Amino acid sequence: MNAKKLLISGGNGKFAQSIVQQRREHIVFAPPRKRMDITKIEDIEAAIDIYKPDIFLHAAAYTRPMRKHIDNPDLSIENNIMGTCNVVLGCMKNNIKLIYMSTDYVYPGVTGDYKEEDSLLPINNYAWTKLGGECAVRLYKNSLILRASMTERPFVHKKALVDSKKSLIYIDEAAKICLKLLDKTGIINLGGEPTNTYEFVKHERPDIEKIYRKDIQDVNMAEDSTMNLDKMKKCLSCKQ
Repeated sequence: MNAKKLLISGGNGKFAQSIVQQRREHIVFAPPRKRMDITKIEDIEAAIDIYKPDIFLHAAAYTRPMRKHIDNPDLSIENNIMGTCNVVLGCMKNNIKLIYMSTDYVYPGVTGDYKEEDSLLPINNYAWTKLGGECAVRLYKNSLILRASMTERPFVHKKALVDSKKSLIYIDEAAKICLKLLDKTGIINLGGEPTNTYEFVKHERPDIEKIYRKDIQDVNMAEDSTMNLDKMKKCLSCKQ
């Protein structure tokens, strides 16, 4: 595709920085929160006016530790739901393509192999806020929702779940795929081959320790939130 101008929220985050590093021919603007706070619609409108992007990549989110979505639901709502609504309104007003980074946590997390059109049932408060953001994005046709299962490289925790299957991919790899999907709309699952978190991590972190879902008392963790990646693979194959 032709070179595009991208404006990314969450500019200091690992995903945004990975986009900047792998931008190829694209021009990428990744302002920090102090310059573009998504909870302030005037900040979004000002940034759009300054950078005049073709695509708004919405990666900013109130994320971990997951416990804070139980302790501070008001901040979860303000940032992940209301903030996303502000981004959608800004893109609508200026007819800008919107790409929203969502999560595999919006799926029920029981049977796995979830397709984009399958029923949703968030498993924790964080996932509910991301689904709340999806609701706003779905009302804007010029948009793409990426339900991603990604983690930092190196893995930031000392332990990884043995009894929780996911379609994990590292953030730098997710950014590379995202840049190949800029012209798509709708919903696409983004991730890697299904495996338990421990097996995924131990290839690069042989010192990783095991942990089980029963050991995590304060946040619900899915048994199997693996995603069907056929749509993603089909889209990528068309780029070869």
